[in-house]
Amino acid sequence: MDEALAAKQIAELRTGVIAELLVKKEDFLTFRAVLVKQPDFKQFRGIAQRGGHVLYHYMNTPRS
Repeated sequence: MDEALAAKQIAELRTGVIAELLVKKEDFLTFRAVLVKQPDFKQFRGIAQRGGHVLYHYMNTPRS
């Protein structure tokens, strides 16, 4: 995964085109580098999965 693909997937998750996004362990650092730069970063929730993968959802209200 490159930064452009990560940004595209973040936008799709934000707009509701996709309901959830599974980020593989090997792509996590690239994805997170793009995610933390987003102005609505706190509205993304990542849930750790087995094997080091992370499942992301977009929430309407920011997490605390």
